[in-house]
Amino acid sequence: MGTETTNATVEISEPLILQPGKTREVEFERIPEWKEQITVRGMVVSAVLGGLFCIITHKLNLTVGIIPSLNVGAGLLGFFLVKSWTGFCSKLGFSVRPFTRQENTVIQTCVVACYGLAFSGGFGSYLIAMDDRTYKLIGADYPGNRAEDVKNPGLWWMIGFLFVVSFLGLFSLVPLRKVMVMDYKLTYPSGTATAMLINSFHTTTGAELAGNQVTCLGKYLSISLVWSCFKWFFSGIGDSCGFDNFPTLGLTLFKNTFYFDFSPTYVGCGLICPHIVNCSVLLGAIVSWGILWPYISQHAGDWYPADLGSNDFKGLYGYKVFIAISIILGDGLYNLVKIIAITVRELCNKSTKEKNLPIINEVSDDKSSELLMEQRKRDELFLKDRIPSWVAVSGYVGLAAISIATIPTIFPPLKWYLVLCSYLFAPALAFCNSYGTGLTDWSLASTYGKIGLFIIASLVGRDGGVIAGLAACGVMMAIVSTAADLMQDFKTGYLTLSSAKSMFVSQLIGTAMGCVIAPLTFWLFWTAFDVGSPDGPYKAPYAVIFREMAILGIEGFSELPKHCLALCCGFFVAALVVNLLRDVTPTKVSQFIPIPMAMAVPFYIGAYFAIDMFVGTVILFVWERINRKNAEDYAGAVASGLICGDGIWTIPSAILSIFKVNPPICMYFGPSAGS
Repeated sequence: MGTETTNATVEISEPLILQPGKTREVEFERIPEWKEQITVRGMVVSAVLGGLFCIITHKLNLTVGIIPSLNVGAGLLGFFLVKSWTGFCSKLGFSVRPFTRQENTVIQTCVVACYGLAFSGGFGSYLIAMDDRTYKLIGADYPGNRAEDVKNPGLWWMIGFLFVVSFLGLFSLVPLRKVMVMDYKLTYPSGTATAMLINSFHTTTGAELAGNQVTCLGKYLSISLVWSCFKWFFSGIGDSCGFDNFPTLGLTLFKNTFYFDFSPTYVGCGLICPHIVNCSVLLGAIVSWGILWPYISQHAGDWYPADLGSNDFKGLYGYKVFIAISIILGDGLYNLVKIIAITVRELCNKSTKEKNLPIINEVSDDKSSELLMEQRKRDELFLKDRIPSWVAVSGYVGLAAISIATIPTIFPPLKWYLVLCSYLFAPALAFCNSYGTGLTDWSLASTYGKIGLFIIASLVGRDGGVIAGLAACGVMMAIVSTAADLMQDFKTGYLTLSSAKSMFVSQLIGTAMGCVIAPLTFWLFWTAFDVGSPDGPYKAPYAVIFREMAILGIEGFSELPKHCLALCCGFFVAALVVNLLRDVTPTKVSQFIPIPMAMAVPFYIGAYFAIDMFVGTVILFVWERINRKNAEDYAGAVASGLICGDGIWTIPSAILSIFKVNPPICMYFGPSAGS
């Protein structure tokens, strides 16, 4: 990522936490040692919230298949539970340890690691795609769908599988934490919003700006929460109701996903993310949903069969998934190679070591000096408790060895050498996903899982390729998902003055919890409901998609629709060229060159969230022109409030859904009868 993006990010995200007038307070604030940040009460609260969030995630996974970020809710509920506990104990006369922002951050990190496995564990996708019901839904007469390729869920093998694959992602990117958080200054919008919320809970009221920021965050959090609640009443049953499907730009554009869906989360992301990221996302939406997909659709019946479903990989869906993957891989691999090259160059040139300290040298005025002191404090704390590279490398190699020996006993078609190959390529994909999440807040773990699924299924072939591909999908999803979660939590820890070591250890603890809690909570759904039934409440819509993709993978790239592979190669090369242009052109030119990774996300997701993020960036742009200082001081608080309020509402809405309390009104928009 070029210098211009980094500068834009600092301009927006730094004022979120760096509060002028508080320098002296921060300087003398006692920061607990990393071991003190991890407490027994924190782990108990994490386990309770982890169970609750796993249930919510399973519910969403088995119904709509889309999981919003719950980081904010984890931070809020963690604060509420521990504060309630300490207040209760104090009233009884017990002496209690003060509740710090660092402990609060550790709790939310642990909870995120735990419920993250409810998603990456594949309980609504690859894992359930192996079962007998999905096999029967596709049909015994479907080419490549064999009765032998069935493995029904079992509590013990699911727990064992998660234990051997879920920890590798945590070790894969630890050496790059400084690069991602401090050098590239990636925003990780949900992580930044969570940090802002946690800091607002634990700030003192001494600084006027800090107090005003907290008030601003609370105001917009309340507005976002009330708006999300209001929207819920009109969202009815199904996917076509409510403000989320309001054809703001007309019905024609609505069919191509161009509409403003009134999402506070994405508007907030637009306020936090740099302008170039938001514009890149919109440009990607225009190129894909405005030009490319309509053009390919005109060739239905020639390039691909015209009567296919919307999620069939032999049709338009195949273009969407594989072209998006190509752009993401092109951008991610370019940046990974660039980082490796720079690192090697610095190691070879010892004289640069002194110059590479994360310190900004210019100081222009008192405010800059105060900001610089706080920046140094954060950098110093983030780098203080180092996680040695040898620990990361040896941990990854050791866990990979255990996994290579164990996985073939759980899934016999997935041979040990295929698992080994997966682990050789996984760190590069983990970097790509973490980088993309830092830019746009979208973790595309399932997309990377599909890469592993397709490749391994095609290598194994008809004899066991379906099970091998689905299992490989699980291996890849576990690594890239946990790696992105860890880096997002490193960002939160960086902004809350939390130790990187406590973040890493709490991720390990949370992952261990998730390996047990996620399968147990899924088992409740599996035994209590008719999971996967097309007529039931838990249809598991992605199960059939994943199994059909594994069947398609058996046939290899030859089964992809016409020209798909050529288009993929073209977009892969284009991503490399655009990145090269961003690096070789002067800053005054490169600052206007789009970021391919950001462009790729709407190719697969849709254009609606690009519209929301662009609205956010337009608001910020106008605000900066009217009052730049005011925008720098409060834009982050407004954005965090919008994201937090919407994030908090997902918890009660999911609980209502679990108890089958449906929205009372379906507000639907369609063409009039006369049109």
